Amino acid sequence: MAINSSSHDVAERVERRWAILVLAIVVVLVGMVVYTGLHWAMMPPSRVETVRPETLHVSGEFIESNLGSAPETDGSVTVRIVAQQYSFTPQCLVVPAGVPVTFRATSSDVVHGFLITDTNINSMLEPGYVSTFKTTFDKPGEHLMPCHEYCGTGHQNMWAHVKVVERAEFMQMADKLPANSRRVSCVQ
Repeated sequence: MAINSSSHDVAERVERRWAILVLAIVVVLVGMVVYTGLHWAMMPPSRVETVRPETLHVSGEFIESNLGSAPETDGSVTVRIVAQQYSFTPQCLVVPAGVPVTFRATSSDVVHGFLITDTNINSMLEPGYVSTFKTTFDKPGEHLMPCHEYCGTGHQNMWAHVKVVERAEFMQMADKLPANSRRVSCVQ
């Protein structure tokens, strides 16, 4: 029994069209990957901030005198933190209740976990990048801030405290700061 030549031609045309369609889809997907890779290499997403981990303590936003809680002119509070094996700097933070608080944190050495118990803050701190997150603490209290990303043999001892106080008490602490220091801390 011979195969009908016209049905053979139809099958060949259909297979060719499907092959061209599949090839076109693959070319479009590869083109999207290449475009995205080149675009992000030239202009990273706007939410990504970089910092040089080897000069954190020497210059810039994360020098030691700039770490901790600072009231801003708009009434909010900014907290800057550096994680390094096996501690957070500062070790104890004071923040006001009922006020928007922006945390800006980075790591000077390896990947660390950043978690404040009983809050919505749970992130990773990577060397070379600034992590920013915002929250408002509802009421005064104490929160633990453990590192939840294994960072070495001393990982289990890496934690800090977050002390939430009334807004008026926080502002009173901020007003008592010397002129050369604008950071509120647990030890004042």
